[in-house]
Amino acid sequence: MGTTAAFCLLMLCGIIQQQDASNLLNIIPRKTVKYQSENLKVFKKQGLSNFSTVLLSEETNTLYAGVKDYILVFDLNDISKEISRISWFASEDSKLQCLRKGKSKVIDNMKLKLYTRATESRGRCPYEPTVSYASLIVDGALYTATSNNFLGTEPIILRSFRNPLRTEYKATWLNEPTFIHMELIQENEAISDSDRIYVFFTETATEFEFYDKLRVSRVAQLCKGDLGGKRTLKKRWTSFLKSTLLCSVPELQFQFNILQDVFVVKNSNWRETIIYGIFTQQWGKLDISAVCAFQMETIQEIFLKGSFKGPVALEGSHMKWVMYRGDVPTPRPGACADVSAVHLGYNSSLDLPDKVLQFARDHPLMDSIVNSVGLQPVFLKRGTKYTQLVISQATDLDNVTYDIFFLGTDKGYLHKTLNCHGEIIILEEIQLFPSAEPVQILKLASLKGLLYASSPSQLVQLPVAICSWYKQCFHCILARDPYCAWSLSLHNCILLAKHLENSQDLIQSIRNGDIHRCPEVEKKIKRYPITLGSSPHLNCEPLSNTANLLWMFNKSQLLEEEAKYLIHTKGLVVFNATVADTGLYECQSVEKVNGRTFRVTMAVYLLQPQPEKTFYSPKCDLSNQMCSEIAGSKSKPLAGPETENPRKLLSRRIQSSLFSLIIVGSTVGFLFLLLLSWNIYKGYISLPWASISKTSADESASPEMSLEQIDLTQTSSTSQTMTLSTGKSSPLMSSSKVDSSINMKPSINSSKICSSSNCLVMDETKIPDNDHEIQDCSKGSSTLL
Repeated sequence: MGTTAAFCLLMLCGIIQQQDASNLLNIIPRKTVKYQSENLKVFKKQGLSNFSTVLLSEETNTLYAGVKDYILVFDLNDISKEISRISWFASEDSKLQCLRKGKSKVIDNMKLKLYTRATESRGRCPYEPTVSYASLIVDGALYTATSNNFLGTEPIILRSFRNPLRTEYKATWLNEPTFIHMELIQENEAISDSDRIYVFFTETATEFEFYDKLRVSRVAQLCKGDLGGKRTLKKRWTSFLKSTLLCSVPELQFQFNILQDVFVVKNSNWRETIIYGIFTQQWGKLDISAVCAFQMETIQEIFLKGSFKGPVALEGSHMKWVMYRGDVPTPRPGACADVSAVHLGYNSSLDLPDKVLQFARDHPLMDSIVNSVGLQPVFLKRGTKYTQLVISQATDLDNVTYDIFFLGTDKGYLHKTLNCHGEIIILEEIQLFPSAEPVQILKLASLKGLLYASSPSQLVQLPVAICSWYKQCFHCILARDPYCAWSLSLHNCILLAKHLENSQDLIQSIRNGDIHRCPEVEKKIKRYPITLGSSPHLNCEPLSNTANLLWMFNKSQLLEEEAKYLIHTKGLVVFNATVADTGLYECQSVEKVNGRTFRVTMAVYLLQPQPEKTFYSPKCDLSNQMCSEIAGSKSKPLAGPETENPRKLLSRRIQSSLFSLIIVGSTVGFLFLLLLSWNIYKGYISLPWASISKTSADESASPEMSLEQIDLTQTSSTSQTMTLSTGKSSPLMSSSKVDSSINMKPSINSSKICSSSNCLVMDETKIPDNDHEIQDCSKGSSTLL
C-alpha cells in the first residue's frame, strides 16, 4: 500500500512539473505594438549598412556605430541626427589580397579596418564582420577573444598593450569557439590582482563522442594579475579554466546548448551577481528560446573547489575525458594570486612550479557543471528566437526592485519582460523595424532610460517605457509596468521616476494589479437599432492579449456553446435577431493577475428594433412619376448602423425599376418574335411579298384562261351571293385569293379547297362588300357578281 502511494505521489509530482514547464512555454505578450515611427528615433541612410558594432558612453553623451566603410558618431539623446563620421575605405590592393587568400569580395568590402593594418590588429579584431568576438578594456589593457589568423582557424584569447598573454593553440583549450561576451568581476577592492575576467562562448565539445559535432556553452576564467609562467606556459595564461553552462528543462529532458547572448546584473556583493544568458537548441525545429540565470558564487565555487577532467588513452578507441581522481598539485592550478598564495611564497604566476603549470596546461576543463538557478530556465518562449538581451532594474512605489528584460528577436521585435517574484510577464511586444530584420545589437543607457537597437540597415532609439500608451487608470494598473503609475490629479499614466515627489497622488500595483483604487468610469451605452431577422455584430476587443471577453445580456452571462451567438476575439454576433434578443449587451474584459480575476467593462450596447425605413423625398419635379411616388413619404429614418442615405436609396430603387422593365420588355419582345416566326413557318400568316411573287409566277405560267375556268368562277361567285342573302355564314376570300383560284387547274375540286367549317378569311385592309367576289364554300361553285 505504501509503495503504491509513493508511486502515485511521484507520478503526480511529475505531472505538475510538466504542467509548470508547459506554462513556461506558453507566455503570451500582454500588449502588441506594431511599428510606429512617432515613438522611435530612427537613423537610416542610403548607402549605409551593417550596423553590427555599437558603443555608447553615458559620460561623454556619445554613441558610436561601426558600419560598412564608416564610423558614425551620434548624440546619445537623439541618434536621428548624425554628429560626424569617419570614412575608412579598403584600398583596391587590400581587396585584391583578400581575394587571393580566398575571401569573398562582398564580405571584405564590409570591413572597417584596412588589410594593410591587419598585422597591428591581429588577435584583437576578427578578419570578417560576420565572425563573433568579445572585448574588454581593464586598467589600460585590452582583452579580446577572436581569431588570430586570416582563415579563422586559430582561436585566441589575448591581452595586449600591457603584459601580453594569450591562450595555448590546443583543441583542449579552445575548439572552434564562438565568442559571446567578456566581463570583469571585482572580488576584492584591496587586492585588485584577484579580480577575474570571465569569457562566455560556445565551442565544439572534445569530451564527448558523438556522430556529429556537439556544441556546448562554456564560461572561462582569467586572472587579471596573471603574468604567465617562467618556463612552462611562458607568455601564456596560467589561470585559464573553463566549465560547462547547463541550461535545461529536466521535466522535458531537453537541453539548450547554444549560447546567443549574455548580460550580467552586478551586485555590490560580487557573490550575488547574476549572469543571464539566452540559449537555443542546436538541432531540431522546436524554435524555443530559453533564458537561464547563473549565480557568480556558483561559478567561482567550481573553479576554486571543483573536480577536473583529464584525458585517458584506451586501447582501440579515442581518448576519453573522465574526472581526474589523482592528486591536485599545490597551489591549486588556475587560482589567482591571493592572500593564501602569498603566504605560501607565491607572489605571482611567475613563481609557480612547473608541476602546477603543466597540470593547468593539460587540465583546462572542469568536471563540475555550472547549473542554472533553480535548475531550470527563468522562462521559455516558443515560436521566438531571441538574439540580444539587456536587463534594467526599476523600483516601484513600495520600494521593491524588479528586473526587466529587454529581448530582441530575429524578426525585429522587442519583448519587454518583467520578473515579478518568479512570475514572468511579457509586458509589451514592440515592432522596432518596418520590415522583418534581426536585432543585431541591443544597448541600454540606464541613466537616461534609453534603449538602442540596430539591424543590418538601421539604428533605432526608444525609451524603456512609454506610459502614454495606457489611456485609462485600469489599463495603466493592469499593465504592471514598474516604470509607470497613474496620476489622480493629471488623469494620465506617467513615468514614475519624474513624479516621485508627489507619490501620494499616484496609484501603482505591480504584484497584484489591483484596480480597485481607480476612480469609477461611467459606462457609455451605445444605441444599436436593428432590423428583425438580421445578424448584428457588436464590436469589442479585450484589454490585452492575455484577457478574455465575457458578454452579459440583460445581466445574464452568454455562453459560447449557445448556437444563437458567436463570441470571438473581436466581438459578438447575434444570429437572426428577434424581439426577444433586444436589450442590454455588456462586454467585459476578464484578466487574471496573481490568482485574482479582474473585470473591466469595455462596451455596452442597447439593441432596439428598428421601424420600417421611410424617407423624406428629395427635391424634384412632381411630374416625374418616381419622384411623385416617393414624395408621399414624410417620416425621417431612425439613425442606426443600418440606416442609409435616402438619395442613394432613391437612385438605387430607380435603377432597380428600370432594370426590371428592361428585362420584362425584352422577354415579351422575344416571345412575340418567336410566335410570329412560328405562324409564318406554319403558313398561318402569309407575307405580302410571298403572295405577289406566287401570283406573278402563276400568271406567267398560264397567260390565257379557259372558258370552263371562267364559268366555274362565275358559278362560285353566284353561289356565294345566294348564301349571303339567306343569312348563312360563309367564308370570304380576298381578291388576291380570287385571282389565285382562277388560275387553278380544272381537275382540282373547289369543294376540297374550302370546307363548310372554315373561319372567315378577310383581306388585310378591307372588309368585302357587294362589289367584291364572294365564294360559297358549302356548294363548291363560284359566281361572279
